[in-house]
Amino acid sequence: MAKAKKETPLMTQYNTIKAKYPDALLLFRVGDFYETFGQDAVRASQILGIVLTKRNNGESSIELAGFPHHSIDSYLPKLVRAGLRVAICDQLEDPKSVKGIVRRGVTELVTPGVTFNDQVLMSKKNNFLLSVHREKENYGMALVDISTGEFFIAEGHADQLLHIIDTFDPSEIIFQRTKELPDAVKNRSTFRLEDWAFQYHYATEKLTAHFKTASLRGFGIEKMTLGITAAGAVFAYLVEDTHHDLLAHITKIQRIPQEDYLMMDPFTLRNLEVVLPAHKEGKSLLDIIDKTSTPMGGRLMRRRMILPLKSVQEIERRLALVEFFNNEDHLKFDIQNILKGISDLDRLMGKLAAEKISPKEFGYLRQSLAGIQEIREKLSVHHDFAAWLEPLQDMAPLIEYLHHQLNAELPVLLSKGNVISAGVSEELDYLRGLQSKGKSFLDEMCAREIESTGISSLKIDFNNVFGYYIEVRNTHKDKVPESWTRKQTLVNAERYITEELKEYEHQILGAEEKITILEHQLYRGICAYVMDFMDQIQYNSHIIAQLDVAVGFSELAVTESYTKPGLHDGFSIDIKEGRHPIIENALPLGEKYIPNDIYLDQDTQQIIMVTGPNMAGKSAILRQTAIICLLAQIGSFVPAKHAQIGILDRIFTRVGASDNISAGESTFMVEMNEAASILNNVTDRSLILLDELGRGTSTYDGVSIAWAIAEYLHQHVTKPKTLFATHYHELNEMTLNFERIKNFHVSIQENKGNIIFLRKLVPGGSEHSFGIHVAKLAGMPASVVRRASEILKTLESSRSQKDNKDSIKRLTEENMQLSFFQLDDPVLENIREELTKIDINTLTPIEALMKLNAIKKMTGK
Repeated sequence: MAKAKKETPLMTQYNTIKAKYPDALLLFRVGDFYETFGQDAVRASQILGIVLTKRNNGESSIELAGFPHHSIDSYLPKLVRAGLRVAICDQLEDPKSVKGIVRRGVTELVTPGVTFNDQVLMSKKNNFLLSVHREKENYGMALVDISTGEFFIAEGHADQLLHIIDTFDPSEIIFQRTKELPDAVKNRSTFRLEDWAFQYHYATEKLTAHFKTASLRGFGIEKMTLGITAAGAVFAYLVEDTHHDLLAHITKIQRIPQEDYLMMDPFTLRNLEVVLPAHKEGKSLLDIIDKTSTPMGGRLMRRRMILPLKSVQEIERRLALVEFFNNEDHLKFDIQNILKGISDLDRLMGKLAAEKISPKEFGYLRQSLAGIQEIREKLSVHHDFAAWLEPLQDMAPLIEYLHHQLNAELPVLLSKGNVISAGVSEELDYLRGLQSKGKSFLDEMCAREIESTGISSLKIDFNNVFGYYIEVRNTHKDKVPESWTRKQTLVNAERYITEELKEYEHQILGAEEKITILEHQLYRGICAYVMDFMDQIQYNSHIIAQLDVAVGFSELAVTESYTKPGLHDGFSIDIKEGRHPIIENALPLGEKYIPNDIYLDQDTQQIIMVTGPNMAGKSAILRQTAIICLLAQIGSFVPAKHAQIGILDRIFTRVGASDNISAGESTFMVEMNEAASILNNVTDRSLILLDELGRGTSTYDGVSIAWAIAEYLHQHVTKPKTLFATHYHELNEMTLNFERIKNFHVSIQENKGNIIFLRKLVPGGSEHSFGIHVAKLAGMPASVVRRASEILKTLESSRSQKDNKDSIKRLTEENMQLSFFQLDDPVLENIREELTKIDINTLTPIEALMKLNAIKKMTGK
């Protein structure tokens, strides 16, 4: 019996490393390629669209797929976006200097929540890793963006956890292997850690050691035991699991005081299209209002959108800054132009700390710091500016240092050389001099040898195998001096070397190697020097982000005719000529949005019943009210002629129809779940939007539920402000018995059976929904529209349920089938026209038969 072949040494090495990372796709460096094997190769080939092959692995074959190592920045993002953890295994030795197999090891584990790769990251969105620690029904949460160094901590119950997830949208969630998370988290990219990573004392030790503090009191989180434990697990994951231990850019940890912000549940974020559009081809509110020029400003804008303020004082500070730029057009224009040249300082600092910053990126940093310095000088003459925004710190010494140390034009890779400026190192300048003079030296030597030997075709050249050489064709071999040493024999020539050329080769090749080593040393020194400015650069980046948002808001206000809102601690909302920014942006050129007024308070007009036809704009009026309040509380001007907003603490929406089939929940069940959540969490500063509540069940059930909910909100001690759009005209009667419920409707104009949508909200209820008219506009067959009109008239003439049943029975008996001539068919229309022309009284039998035969032919039979 033949012996089975043993596993190859390379595959033995691969399997040993793979065993340490069973949950990751392993990119295994082999020569100039990253290879994947087995099931990793199958997945990689499917995701990347690369060829899947097989190779011999001793006794069997194994799947294989790979790509060139220099293409990793193209392929890696595709793997990570597919939700994979990717372990990058590099060669830790120079293959040329090693006999046998090259030592390899994982140098980085890239996961959806842990990456510095620009192709994976979105410039205007944070890439958060969320760590969750659970004890009974309480949760500790820690969010970190390793690419920017931002680090946040929070605590709360399940609803707070879900709010953090819905607003910060983490790319990856880590949690304790022995604990479970709410079902709503299961569709996220998650990873389980061992219990040891979630220990309070371990976490405290890790955090204080990292921040070099005696305690965590200075960060205001010392009593947040669960949050601290979650934060400690972040360090365990970064350092122990993913090999990201260079974290000097994480300079602080901040508490997320959720009580300071207006809260919106996931339904509201989705229904108002705050950060994501309802349809792929559409735009979100963030898309419409974001006029920022820098990645830092874009990320800050997004965070303000999901965490609107409740502090009137802080909101007014933001608004004052926007107003300042409204009045300083030239300054705003200058600053905007400078901002466009400022790169992502936070992520550049992250790469610097992780020792991943390239020379080209150092150039971006230098340019960005110079831009900030220019902005600082322009703002210095405006002395009142400091009241709204802290001053930028002076970075002139660092800018001067970088200009002195680094060349003006910088390569992407340090290995390309020519990074360090002349004058920084005498030794480097000398070595570069040898290189630059090399060509002229060789030309001089070649000329001298030609003259001394008389060999006119003699040439001096270089290749990687034999180094420098003098080449002489065979016809001139007899002229070669005895002092030359033969180096290589060719078919038609001989190659030689002289002592002078050998000495030159030693100097030149030594110089190249020394230049590479020296440039690397000097570059590391520059990195270390700039690291000392980490706090100042991050501070300036934070100020620039605020400035960018303010300038962007000013641009928005001027170009879109937004006005400054008034914020107060009262409970009323007074909006004059409010507009919906998303719909307004989508209107065809030349068409104007019809503005509307809204007034809500707790004393006279707490609940507004909005009725009117389908497509008239009821939902738009509801949503624009919430959006205007939201924009005001993030510190933006608003799309309205006038707005006085009493601070809100929550916005609730119950809008549209949807189901949750995977959880076994019908449309109506989802609707009731959302409504129940609203009623159980309502406060005196809540704004509630209810659109077509109760439509998922029978008419009488729906009316009853809608009435009961409206009554509950009216009688509730908190008196929440509510906009209730409905087609249940029975709810118009509520205003007779509930003093703070008022009826409004979206007006239309009827003209010869057609309706024109005026989209104007006016007092009073509407008795008609005009659904049949909308069906007609949608292209419903005319016969169906006519039949629906008949049924509607019959039903409207009935008052009771018994009357309705009797009427429907009569309609069914009288019109069991649609009339032959109600069918929408061109042939039948022609037949009807022919029949109407016939005068039966004068028709002879022969003529009748002929006419009948003609009509039969019209049917094609």
